[in-house]
Amino acid sequence: MLESLVRFHFLTLLLLCYVSPSSLLRIDDLVPGQVQNLTNLYDIELAYNLFIGTIPSSLLTMPSLEYLDLRGNNLAGSFEVPNSSNSSRLQVLFLGDNHFEGKILEPISKLTNLIRLDLSSLNTSYPIDLTFLPSLKSLFSLDLSGNSISPASLSSNTSISLSMGFLLLSHCNITEFPSILKTLQDLQHIDLSNNGIKGKVPAWFWELPRLSSVDFFKGALPNLPLSIVSFSAWGNSFTGNIPLSLCSRNSLMVLDISDNSFTGSVPSCLSNLTLLVLRKNSLKGSLPDMFNTGSSLRTLDVGYNQLHGTLPRSLLNCSSLKFLNIENNKIEDAFPFWLKALPNLQVLILRSNKLYGPLSPPDQGPLAFPQLHIFLISDNNFTGRLLGNYFVNWKASSLQVSEDGSIYMGYEEDTSFSINGYYIYQDVIDLRYKGLVMEQAKVLSSYATIDFSGNKLEGEIPESIGLLKALIALNLSNNAFTGHIPLSLGNITQLASLDLSRNHLSGTIPNELKALTFLAFLNVSHNQLTGEIPRGTQITGQSKSSFQGNAGLCGFPLQESCASTSVPPLQDVNQEEGEVLSWKAMAIGYAPGLLFGLALGQVIASYKPKWLLKLCCFGFLTSYWNLCRAIYGLVTKQFLVFFFMFFCNKVSVICISYNLYTNQKQQKGCQYISVLKICH
Repeated sequence: MLESLVRFHFLTLLLLCYVSPSSLLRIDDLVPGQVQNLTNLYDIELAYNLFIGTIPSSLLTMPSLEYLDLRGNNLAGSFEVPNSSNSSRLQVLFLGDNHFEGKILEPISKLTNLIRLDLSSLNTSYPIDLTFLPSLKSLFSLDLSGNSISPASLSSNTSISLSMGFLLLSHCNITEFPSILKTLQDLQHIDLSNNGIKGKVPAWFWELPRLSSVDFFKGALPNLPLSIVSFSAWGNSFTGNIPLSLCSRNSLMVLDISDNSFTGSVPSCLSNLTLLVLRKNSLKGSLPDMFNTGSSLRTLDVGYNQLHGTLPRSLLNCSSLKFLNIENNKIEDAFPFWLKALPNLQVLILRSNKLYGPLSPPDQGPLAFPQLHIFLISDNNFTGRLLGNYFVNWKASSLQVSEDGSIYMGYEEDTSFSINGYYIYQDVIDLRYKGLVMEQAKVLSSYATIDFSGNKLEGEIPESIGLLKALIALNLSNNAFTGHIPLSLGNITQLASLDLSRNHLSGTIPNELKALTFLAFLNVSHNQLTGEIPRGTQITGQSKSSFQGNAGLCGFPLQESCASTSVPPLQDVNQEEGEVLSWKAMAIGYAPGLLFGLALGQVIASYKPKWLLKLCCFGFLTSYWNLCRAIYGLVTKQFLVFFFMFFCNKVSVICISYNLYTNQKQQKGCQYISVLKICH
C-alpha cells in the first residue's frame, strides 16, 4: 500500500490508526524497505490496526524518525535492532499490546536516545529483565504494565536511568515492594496497582523529593515532602481524615485525592491551592468559606461526598475558576446567580443536591455566563419559568486544538500541571449523553451540554435556545414545560442528543429537526404531542420508546398510522443551504464534476501544487462538507488514497480522514505541512 509513499520526499508525519482492515495485513508489506528514502519522516503512528508479522528493522534506522507508535496490533516474533542503531534519533517507542518473543529489553537497549518507552501487555514468554536499562540514560517514562518482571531486577542493586520520572508496573505479579525505586530520586509517578505486594510501604519511599503521583496504596496518607508541588493519589484506598500536615506544604498547588475513602471535613487550610479535587470520598460537614481575594483556584471538585450547607460566597474571589463541581451532595441553597461574576467559568455542575428557587435572576435581565459550555443542574428543586431571552448573553468560548485534534479541559498548556509533557490532572465529569451515564476523563472543551432535567421548571422553552449553535447535548426532561417544541432547535446544527421527555409539550414535532444531521439520540416521549412524526433518518431511526406516551402522535416508528399524509411544503432556497445535498442533485452533477475536478487538479498540481492542497483540504473538507457526508460510504479508502497520491506527488501535505462524519474538528489539521493522516 505504501510503496507509492516513497515519492513524497517532504513527508514528515504518517498516521494510519484505527483503520482495522477487513483482512489481516502484514506490517512488512505495508512498510516497504524503500521507506528509508523518506529522509524527513520523523513521526509514524500505526496503532490499533491488527497488523501481523515482525517489525521491519528498516523502521528503526530511519534517519529522522523520532516517534514510532505500533501499539494494539498482532505483531509477533523477535524484536531485532540493527547494530547501526547507535545513530538512531528515536525518542518515543510504543510497542504495547502485541505478542513479541524473546528478551525484548536487550535489543531495545541499543536505542540510546529513548525518552518514552511503552512495553505494556506484550505476552512475552520471558520475564522482563531491567538490568538492560542502564544504557537508556535519557529514559523518562517506562510502562511495563501487564508483564512478568524478573524479581531480581527489582532490587536496589539494579542500576536504571536516574532521570526516570514515570514508571508503570501494574499487573506485574510483584510481591515485594521494589527497592529499586530508592535509587530513582527524580521519580514523579509510580503505578503499582493490581499486584500482590505485602507489608508496609517503606518510609524512604515517601521521602523521594519529586514524588507527585501514586497508584495503588492504602491506609492513612503519610507525610509528604515539604517541597512537593503537586500530589495525585486518585483511585487508591486511603482512609481517615485528610491530614492537616498538608497545610504546611507551602509549595503545594495541585491536590487530587479523589476516589478514596477519606472521611471527616474539608480542611479550611487548603485555600491556596490551584486545583483541589476531592470527589468520590465520604467527606461530611460544610464546604469552608475559605478563599481569599486573589485566589488562584482553577478547579474545585467536591462531587459525590456528603457535604451540606450552602455554597461558600468566597468563591467570588476566585476569578480564575474554570471548573466547579458539587454534584451528589446535600448542598441546600438558592441558585447561585452571583457566580456569573466569574469571567472564566466554563463548567458548572450542581446536579443532585437540594438547590431550589428560580433560574432567572429577578430584575437583572437575562442570565449571562460568557464562557460556560457545560451546565449541569439536574435533579434539584429549581422552579419557575425561563425568560424568552434567557440564553441571549451566552457566548461560546474560544477553543485551542491539541496535538491529536481534540480539545480537553485541563491545564496542558500550563507547566505547573504537566511534567515533561505528562499531564498530572485533567478534569473529569460524569456525562448523561444519548441516554447513557458514563464518566469521561479528559473533558472535551469543544463539548457543550445543558442538563436541566429532574426539576420543576414550567412555561415555554425559550426560543433563544437556538442561539447556542455549538450545543451538542440538551436535556430538559422531567420538568413541567408547556407550549410547542421551539423551531429554533433546528439552528443547533451540532446537536447530537436531545431529550424533552416527560413534560407537557403540545403541538407537532417540528420539521426543522430533520436538519439536525448529527442527531443520534432523540426522546420526546410522555408529552402531549400530536401529528405525524417527521420523516427523516435522524428522527425515524430512533426507537419506538422515544415517541411513546403521546396519544396524538402517529407514523413510523410507532404502530399508529396517520389518516392522511400531506406533502411537506417546499423549503426556501436559502434554507437548503447547509443541508446535505440530495442524491438526485449529486447524481446529476457527479460525473461531469468529477471529470472537471480531475482535469483541474492535474493542471493545478503541475503548476501550483500548494494551491491544490488548499483546495483539497479547505475546499473539499470545509466548503463541501455536506457533500462529503452525502458520499461518505460510497467512496472507498483506496480511491481516496489514489486521488491524493495521483495529484499530490509534488506536494508535502496529504490529509485523509475516513471518519468524515464525526471528525470535523480535525479538518483544521490540513493546514499543517507534510502530513499523511489515514484514520478511521
